[in-house]
Amino acid sequence: MKPIALLSALAVLVFASSAGAQNASQISAVRNGANCPRCNLFQADLSNLTLKNKNLAGARLRQADFSTAIMNRTRFTGGDLRDVNAYGAVMTGASFARADLTNASFVGAYLQGANFSGARLSGANFSGAEMDRAIGLTQAQLDQACGDGSTYLPGNLRIPLCR
Repeated sequence: MKPIALLSALAVLVFASSAGAQNASQISAVRNGANCPRCNLFQADLSNLTLKNKNLAGARLRQADFSTAIMNRTRFTGGDLRDVNAYGAVMTGASFARADLTNASFVGAYLQGANFSGARLSGANFSGAEMDRAIGLTQAQLDQACGDGSTYLPGNLRIPLCR
């Protein structure tokens, strides 16, 4: 292979592999309090931060860490939150409407008033979560998730036990 062709092929490989990577400048902006709808925040470390009333609608937050963060009234509407760690997070009034929360961990999270309308909860862990005033939850959604005896849910809704 000619050197120019080899360099071109290598450049395509590098670009293709980094296309899905996180955007450090967008993550930094959010960590400093900016709104960032539709941003690429893949694997962002937002743990232990206070980020209230933020607009992160449609953002790619897959594998992000929200542990013990305070994110009251933050909009995650339509976002990709697969594999998120929100251990002990306080997310009162947050909107997860139409978000993908597949395999997310909300262990010990405070989710009072959070909106889960149309959210995908497959494999999500809500053990110890306080969400008895959450809105938009259906039994069909919760049947795809899991929790434990200390998970607080609205009304007559039930959640399977995590194994």
